[in-house]
Amino acid sequence: MKNHKQKQHLQGSELLEHSPSHLLHRVLQIALDIYNEETGDSGLTQRQYALLLAADTPEGQTQTDLVRITSIDRSTLADMVTRLTTKGLLSRERSSTDARANLVTLSDEGRLALEAIRPKVTAADERILSLLSPPKRESFLKLLLRITTARDAGPDPQPATDKKSKKDGKKKKGKKGKKQKAPLPFPEEVTEATPTDTTEA
Repeated sequence: MKNHKQKQHLQGSELLEHSPSHLLHRVLQIALDIYNEETGDSGLTQRQYALLLAADTPEGQTQTDLVRITSIDRSTLADMVTRLTTKGLLSRERSSTDARANLVTLSDEGRLALEAIRPKVTAADERILSLLSPPKRESFLKLLLRITTARDAGPDPQPATDKKSKKDGKKKKGKKGKKQKAPLPFPEEVTEATPTDTTEA
Protein backbone atom coordinates (compact mmCIF):
# COMPACT_ATOMS: atom_id res chain seq x y z
CA MET A 1 0.00 0.00 0.00
CA LYS A 2 2.82 2.38 0.88
CA ASN A 3 4.61 1.76 -2.44
CA HIS A 4 1.34 2.31 -4.31
CA LYS A 5 0.86 5.69 -2.65
CA GLN A 6 4.44 6.65 -3.44
CA LYS A 7 3.93 5.82 -7.13
CA GLN A 8 0.87 8.07 -7.26
CA HIS A 9 3.15 11.05 -6.56
CA LEU A 10 5.57 10.17 -9.40
CA GLN A 11 5.30 12.04 -12.67
CA GLY A 12 6.67 11.85 -16.20
CA SER A 13 10.02 10.10 -16.54
CA GLU A 14 9.87 9.00 -12.90
CA LEU A 15 6.87 6.81 -13.74
CA LEU A 16 8.79 5.19 -16.61
CA GLU A 17 11.70 4.47 -14.27
CA HIS A 18 9.32 2.44 -12.11
CA SER A 19 7.50 0.67 -14.97
CA PRO A 20 8.61 -2.96 -15.47
CA SER A 21 7.04 -3.11 -18.95
CA HIS A 22 8.96 -0.03 -20.08
CA LEU A 23 12.24 -1.14 -18.48
CA LEU A 24 12.02 -4.64 -19.96
CA HIS A 25 11.33 -3.11 -23.38
CA ARG A 26 14.43 -0.94 -23.01
CA VAL A 27 16.50 -3.96 -21.96
CA LEU A 28 15.25 -5.81 -25.05
CA GLN A 29 16.27 -2.90 -27.28
CA ILE A 30 19.75 -2.87 -25.74
CA ALA A 31 20.07 -6.65 -26.10
CA LEU A 32 19.03 -6.61 -29.76
CA ASP A 33 21.39 -3.71 -30.53
CA ILE A 34 24.29 -5.64 -29.01
CA TYR A 35 23.23 -8.82 -30.84
CA ASN A 36 23.19 -7.01 -34.19
CA GLU A 37 26.57 -5.41 -33.50
CA GLU A 38 28.17 -8.75 -32.68
CA THR A 39 26.56 -10.90 -35.37
CA GLY A 40 27.08 -8.31 -38.13
CA ASP A 41 26.08 -9.51 -41.57
CA SER A 42 25.44 -13.11 -40.56
CA GLY A 43 21.94 -12.84 -42.01
CA LEU A 44 20.23 -14.38 -38.98
CA THR A 45 17.99 -12.42 -36.66
CA GLN A 46 17.89 -13.28 -32.98
CA ARG A 47 14.61 -15.20 -33.39
CA GLN A 48 15.92 -17.07 -36.43
CA TYR A 49 18.94 -18.09 -34.39
CA ALA A 50 16.65 -19.28 -31.58
CA LEU A 51 14.60 -21.30 -34.08
CA LEU A 52 17.65 -22.98 -35.61
CA LEU A 53 18.99 -23.77 -32.15
CA ALA A 54 15.65 -25.29 -31.07
CA ALA A 55 15.53 -27.43 -34.23
CA ASP A 56 19.05 -28.76 -33.66
CA THR A 57 18.06 -32.25 -32.51
CA PRO A 58 18.74 -35.60 -34.20
CA GLU A 59 15.04 -36.49 -34.45
CA GLY A 60 13.78 -32.99 -35.28
CA GLN A 61 10.92 -31.05 -33.71
CA THR A 62 7.29 -30.53 -34.61
CA GLN A 63 6.18 -26.95 -35.14
CA THR A 64 4.09 -27.25 -31.98
CA ASP A 65 7.25 -28.16 -30.05
CA LEU A 66 9.12 -25.24 -31.60
CA VAL A 67 6.37 -22.81 -30.57
CA ARG A 68 6.61 -24.11 -27.01
CA ILE A 69 10.42 -23.94 -26.88
CA THR A 70 10.91 -20.55 -28.53
CA SER A 71 7.65 -18.82 -27.44
CA ILE A 72 7.27 -17.51 -30.99
CA ASP A 73 3.58 -17.37 -31.94
CA ARG A 74 2.35 -20.13 -34.23
CA SER A 75 1.67 -18.11 -37.39
CA THR A 76 4.99 -16.23 -37.20
CA LEU A 77 6.92 -19.43 -36.59
CA ALA A 78 5.25 -21.18 -39.53
CA ASP A 79 6.30 -18.28 -41.78
CA MET A 80 9.86 -18.38 -40.39
CA VAL A 81 10.11 -22.13 -40.98
CA THR A 82 8.97 -21.65 -44.59
CA ARG A 83 11.53 -18.90 -45.21
CA LEU A 84 14.42 -20.75 -43.60
CA THR A 85 13.47 -23.90 -45.51
CA THR A 86 13.53 -21.88 -48.75
CA LYS A 87 17.01 -20.62 -47.77
CA GLY A 88 18.11 -24.23 -47.29
CA LEU A 89 18.75 -23.90 -43.53
CA LEU A 90 15.85 -26.13 -42.43
CA SER A 91 14.14 -29.17 -43.85
CA ARG A 92 10.67 -30.61 -43.24
CA GLU A 93 9.42 -34.16 -43.43
CA ARG A 94 6.38 -36.11 -42.27
CA SER A 95 6.57 -37.58 -38.79
CA SER A 96 6.74 -41.36 -38.74
CA THR A 97 4.59 -41.45 -35.59
CA ASP A 98 2.04 -38.76 -36.51
CA ALA A 99 1.02 -38.42 -40.15
CA ARG A 100 -0.55 -35.02 -39.44
CA ALA A 101 2.69 -33.50 -38.11
CA ASN A 102 5.79 -32.24 -39.89
CA LEU A 103 9.20 -32.65 -38.28
CA VAL A 104 11.52 -29.68 -38.69
CA THR A 105 15.24 -30.43 -38.72
CA LEU A 106 18.45 -28.56 -39.43
CA SER A 107 19.90 -29.08 -42.88
CA ASP A 108 23.66 -29.42 -43.29
CA GLU A 109 23.78 -25.80 -44.43
CA GLY A 110 21.73 -24.77 -41.41
CA ARG A 111 24.09 -26.55 -39.05
CA LEU A 112 27.07 -24.75 -40.60
CA ALA A 113 25.28 -21.39 -40.24
CA LEU A 114 24.48 -22.18 -36.61
CA GLU A 115 28.06 -23.13 -35.82
CA ALA A 116 29.33 -19.95 -37.49
CA ILE A 117 27.08 -17.60 -35.55
CA ARG A 118 27.12 -19.31 -32.15
CA PRO A 119 30.42 -17.72 -30.95
CA LYS A 120 29.09 -14.29 -31.97
CA VAL A 121 25.90 -14.81 -29.98
CA THR A 122 27.96 -15.92 -27.00
CA ALA A 123 29.96 -12.70 -27.28
CA ALA A 124 26.72 -10.70 -27.40
CA ASP A 125 25.41 -12.46 -24.28
CA GLU A 126 28.67 -11.74 -22.45
CA ARG A 127 28.46 -8.04 -23.39
CA ILE A 128 24.90 -7.84 -22.09
CA LEU A 129 25.82 -9.44 -18.78
CA SER A 130 28.91 -7.23 -18.50
CA LEU A 131 26.55 -4.31 -17.90
CA LEU A 132 25.98 -5.83 -14.45
CA SER A 133 28.50 -6.54 -11.73
CA PRO A 134 29.57 -10.22 -11.61
CA PRO A 135 27.65 -11.05 -8.39
CA LYS A 136 24.38 -9.85 -9.94
CA ARG A 137 24.58 -11.67 -13.28
CA GLU A 138 23.40 -15.07 -12.07
CA SER A 139 20.53 -13.48 -10.11
CA PHE A 140 19.53 -11.49 -13.19
CA LEU A 141 19.29 -14.66 -15.30
CA LYS A 142 17.34 -16.46 -12.58
CA LEU A 143 14.83 -13.60 -12.35
CA LEU A 144 14.33 -13.54 -16.13
CA LEU A 145 13.81 -17.31 -16.13
CA ARG A 146 11.37 -17.04 -13.23
CA ILE A 147 9.26 -14.50 -15.11
CA THR A 148 9.15 -16.57 -18.30
CA THR A 149 8.36 -19.85 -16.52
CA ALA A 150 5.67 -18.20 -14.38
CA ARG A 151 4.07 -16.74 -17.51
CA ASP A 152 4.15 -20.09 -19.32
CA ALA A 153 2.96 -22.11 -16.33
CA GLY A 154 -0.56 -20.74 -16.05
CA PRO A 155 -3.17 -18.22 -17.16
CA ASP A 156 -2.55 -14.50 -17.14
CA PRO A 157 -2.99 -12.80 -13.80
CA GLN A 158 -6.42 -11.22 -13.52
CA PRO A 159 -6.33 -7.54 -14.52
CA ALA A 160 -6.53 -5.17 -11.58
CA THR A 161 -9.60 -3.48 -13.07
CA ASP A 162 -11.47 -6.79 -13.14
CA LYS A 163 -10.53 -7.50 -9.52
CA LYS A 164 -11.78 -4.09 -8.45
CA SER A 165 -15.09 -4.42 -10.28
CA LYS A 166 -15.69 -7.85 -8.77
CA LYS A 167 -14.79 -6.58 -5.31
CA ASP A 168 -17.18 -3.66 -5.70
CA GLY A 169 -19.86 -6.03 -6.93
CA LYS A 170 -19.46 -8.21 -3.84
CA LYS A 171 -19.70 -5.17 -1.58
CA LYS A 172 -22.93 -4.07 -3.24
CA LYS A 173 -24.32 -7.58 -3.11
CA GLY A 174 -23.37 -7.94 0.55
CA LYS A 175 -25.09 -4.73 1.64
CA LYS A 176 -28.61 -5.15 2.95
CA GLY A 177 -31.06 -3.02 1.07
CA LYS A 178 -33.30 -0.65 2.91
CA LYS A 179 -36.61 -2.17 3.93
CA GLN A 180 -39.24 -0.78 1.64
CA LYS A 181 -42.78 0.00 2.74
CA ALA A 182 -45.39 -2.39 1.46
CA PRO A 183 -47.46 -0.80 -1.32
CA LEU A 184 -50.88 0.42 -0.37
CA PRO A 185 -53.85 -1.43 -1.89
CA PHE A 186 -55.02 1.84 -3.44
CA PRO A 187 -53.29 4.99 -4.69
CA GLU A 188 -52.26 7.27 -1.91
CA GLU A 189 -54.34 10.42 -2.07
CA VAL A 190 -52.67 13.76 -2.26
CA THR A 191 -54.78 16.57 -0.89
CA GLU A 192 -54.19 19.92 -2.44
CA ALA A 193 -55.34 23.16 -0.93
CA THR A 194 -58.11 24.67 -3.03
CA PRO A 195 -57.82 28.42 -3.32
CA THR A 196 -60.74 30.26 -1.64
CA ASP A 197 -62.86 32.25 -4.01
CA THR A 198 -63.04 35.70 -2.47
CA THR A 199 -65.09 37.22 -5.29
CA GLU A 200 -68.50 38.31 -4.13
CA ALA A 201 -71.52 37.71 -6.29
